Amino acid sequence: MLAAFWHTFRRDIMVTGREFMPFLMQVVVQPLCLLFIFGKVMPSVGATQQLYPAFFLPGVVGLNIALVGVQSVTISLMLDLSSNREIDDRLLAPLPISLVALEKVVFAAVRSLVAGGLAFPLAYLILGSGYQVRTDALLPMFGVMILGALCSGALGLVIGTLLPADKIYLLFTLIFSATLYTGCVYFSWASLSSMLPLQIVTLFNPLTYISEGLRYTMIPLQHGQAYVTLPIGWVLLGLIGSFALFLFIGLRAFHKRVIS
Repeated sequence: MLAAFWHTFRRDIMVTGREFMPFLMQVVVQPLCLLFIFGKVMPSVGATQQLYPAFFLPGVVGLNIALVGVQSVTISLMLDLSSNREIDDRLLAPLPISLVALEKVVFAAVRSLVAGGLAFPLAYLILGSGYQVRTDALLPMFGVMILGALCSGALGLVIGTLLPADKIYLLFTLIFSATLYTGCVYFSWASLSSMLPLQIVTLFNPLTYISEGLRYTMIPLQHGQAYVTLPIGWVLLGLIGSFALFLFIGLRAFHKRVIS
């Protein structure tokens, strides 16, 4: 089973290598635009504070991880589960059905980590002196990124199995929009204390935990004080709980879709 899992995983890596330029555009264009507008242009014209790029960068990294993970699994499953039933080729491998689905989640997590990692050199090139990242919390930062990547891949499994291919427009118009604007990308969770209903709503968005976890580990100390974020314990609990919930729902839905 391990050999079959590895070869299936390696096949997906080879396919990504052959489609390297489309993948690069997918993971680079959005953070490039966001960092340039919100990290360079707006502070330069006085629309935001000069410290905003350091505060905004974790949200960009988290957003890139979340969107790439969801897209990687969702679009792949919609194609595999279409009328051509390309998923049947994978089901013929000597693997339990759950591992076939889990391989897609793991592969999407790897793509997400690559996407999140590429945001750092982009930020360094665009922000210049505004690029500020802590170097004393790299292991916790990597841990949050890995959990966030797995969580986004599991969410993609849920969406890809429950959302029909002819409703893919909902993925971009409703799901991504709701995720983007309630995921604490542009603002911190603590700053919503005066808007309690919205603050509660953001807790149901896994992107909130990715963004806040990365802020906790990335924003430099100010006068020896850490930036106020959602407590890291709640961040880890939210990510682990979301991953477990999405994976459970996704595996059950995947079984129902592929077994006739």
